[in-house]
Amino acid sequence: MFRFQVFATSAVLYLFAFSIAHAQSAGAYLGELSWTEAERRFQETPVVVVPFGGGAKEHGPHLPMNADQRVMEYLCQQAVDSVDVIVVPPILHGWFAAFRGYPGTEVADPDVFEKYVFEVAMSLVRQGAQRIVFLNTGIAKATGLPISIAAREIRTQTGTPTLVVSWDDLETPEMEDLGTELVGGHGGELETSIHLYLQPELVRMDLAVTDYGDREPKDYPGYKPGRFSRDRTDPGFSETGILGDATLATAEKGRRALEILTRQWLLALRGFAEAATGR
Repeated sequence: MFRFQVFATSAVLYLFAFSIAHAQSAGAYLGELSWTEAERRFQETPVVVVPFGGGAKEHGPHLPMNADQRVMEYLCQQAVDSVDVIVVPPILHGWFAAFRGYPGTEVADPDVFEKYVFEVAMSLVRQGAQRIVFLNTGIAKATGLPISIAAREIRTQTGTPTLVVSWDDLETPEMEDLGTELVGGHGGELETSIHLYLQPELVRMDLAVTDYGDREPKDYPGYKPGRFSRDRTDPGFSETGILGDATLATAEKGRRALEILTRQWLLALRGFAEAATGR
């Protein structure tokens, strides 16, 4: 009898804690809802988030290839905890032209990737999504390009307001001041720091390197696509697949960088949700 009472008490406490945790979440993951709950939430929730983060893309010899996905998951959780949003299942495979020579997964045709993103978003519009935010943990002028085309077409064809938020949209001068490397941008000081904080068990600091490449600074207008090439005759040749100094990374820098990214991300979500329709 005593054992049953202990079990019953524990079960009640667990259910109470579970209910409290869910009650404290401002948003929801679509996949965790029933279809009837989803139907209601689409009518009531101002913003639906379509998250994209590469599930397997090179980030140097020291970082796991899930780096973009892990940051995407972190930002989605911050959104669900803080804002009235619906976060849909993520897109994990994308267009990674700059990293094509390295192991990983890629949708090599940008038109196919753009069409895929478009069809995912259109399915949400048909279900009643009021506004759609595309979260892109790549950069705006890479994976952000086909995603932005999809967002533009959704807006044009359906009238549904859309917003694309890429990694570089969330960076601030404050974040740049966290780092001390000469130049960075991929797998370097700050990105390594973030993963020392998020998933230190997968970071191999014994393999971390400094690699500034042999890229001449660009001092003229225009967008110049770059790539990390495995071809030694290519000006973009990279032995390591990074740009920066990963040896300078610390978990504390990663924690502070994520605070900045999160603050900007939530600002974008709240601002878009409150903006007049069409703005």
